[in-house]
Amino acid sequence: MLAPQVPQTASNEGVIEAATAALGASVLDVKDHVGEVTLTVARESVADVLQALRDTPGLEYQQLMEIAGVDYPDRPERFEVNYHLLSLTQNRRIRVKVATDEVTPVPSVTGLWPVAGWLEREVFDLYGVTFAGNSDLRRILTDYNFEGFPLRKDFPLTGHVEMRYSEAEKRVVYEPVALPQDFRTFDFLMPWEGPEYRLPGDEKAEPQAAGGASPAAASGEPTKVAAAPAKDADKRQPPYAGDNEERGRAGAKEADAEAAKSNEAKAEGEVSKPSDTPDPKPSDGAGRRRPGGGTA
Repeated sequence: MLAPQVPQTASNEGVIEAATAALGASVLDVKDHVGEVTLTVARESVADVLQALRDTPGLEYQQLMEIAGVDYPDRPERFEVNYHLLSLTQNRRIRVKVATDEVTPVPSVTGLWPVAGWLEREVFDLYGVTFAGNSDLRRILTDYNFEGFPLRKDFPLTGHVEMRYSEAEKRVVYEPVALPQDFRTFDFLMPWEGPEYRLPGDEKAEPQAAGGASPAAASGEPTKVAAAPAKDADKRQPPYAGDNEERGRAGAKEADAEAAKSNEAKAEGEVSKPSDTPDPKPSDGAGRRRPGGGTA
């Protein structure tokens, strides 16, 4: 079941029959796997095959989406060139494969799709597969003086040469690869595989037989925590407390002391003490004070 965001394509029902009828003896093998149709065809007739898939009514694979290379060093024809086609009118895709070796070129399909020029250059650059009829078969991803083909499975990981800018010669120079240290060896352990030691609670993940006893029988008593030895009590230092925590503790002590007082003591504390400040004298409407404390 595909996720909802994956584009849905039409059924491939009848595609193999229509393709084999249109291509005839050029088809060497047909495979329909996980909803993808793959045709393996003769190398010398690949251009005619792709044109027939594009122009035959009912097939109508109008767009060339990708040309990809694959390397199988153990095969006599070690390289596969895969053409991925899309039908806009039928809403489905198809893959066409051809096989070749290091020296035998594959016919170019730039006459059918001009974009194939860039895609064939990429396969040539990374695998060394040549395409007969491509008028601009140059490297496209690596440097023009790059030696070898990076995606061949016998290509060294370090490459053959390395380049750098020479301050002495004021240009880019190519030199044999010099490794300052050997490659490191990895154990390929993934961090999410977990540690080898057991943590508390790991026993709950162990599979149990049906109807078997629980690995940790439940009890009605609360879990008991062992106290620290008394001999180390004098060595333990109290944790650091900030200013706010100290003020809070002092306020809590004062509140406890106040709550411990009797009602008579609390009542005596609430009686206001006489003040030495004289009471303000009343004034008249104009703000002038009257003699004797009255108002005018």
